[in-house]
Amino acid sequence: MKIYTRKGDDGTTGLLYGGRVAKDSPAIEANGVVDEAQAMLGLARAEAERGSELDDVLVDLERDLYVLMAELATAPANRSKLVAGQTLVTAAMVTRLEELIDALTERFPPVTEFVLPGHDRTAAALDMARTVVRRAERLVLAVASGSDSEVLAYLNRLSDLLWTMARWQEQGESLPSRQRP
Repeated sequence: MKIYTRKGDDGTTGLLYGGRVAKDSPAIEANGVVDEAQAMLGLARAEAERGSELDDVLVDLERDLYVLMAELATAPANRSKLVAGQTLVTAAMVTRLEELIDALTERFPPVTEFVLPGHDRTAAALDMARTVVRRAERLVLAVASGSDSEVLAYLNRLSDLLWTMARWQEQGESLPSRQRP
């Protein structure tokens, strides 16, 4: 099986459950940015120790983004074919992120001022992933707002989680206790 099909040479891409749309359609633009976010999570994971808690969380998030991308890559007429948790983002997935945010927030002191990204490579990669997720969230507004989709809520919570994870990885060392030169 070859990786190339040549079907996209006309500027279109295939959708899950059939149909084709322009590669610059709002849903595909949003999906592309979610793909970037997933790659940024992979970059953060490359900095993590294999089998660590951070590695495990990031793998789960990367898998969640496959679910989210499947939903974005489905024509509205085929939405009924989506499977909760496999190709359709669920409220339970959003709740799981909230629970993780709450659990991680307990591990470091409250942040009382703006954070400068770049404490270390892992936290910086998580902060980069967060900004890409925020961009995806803005683009998804054009395709998921007003529907019963949980995609927007998931992306909103994911960006909050990534901010929290970056602070967790910094272990509070970049908080206000440091003095400026």
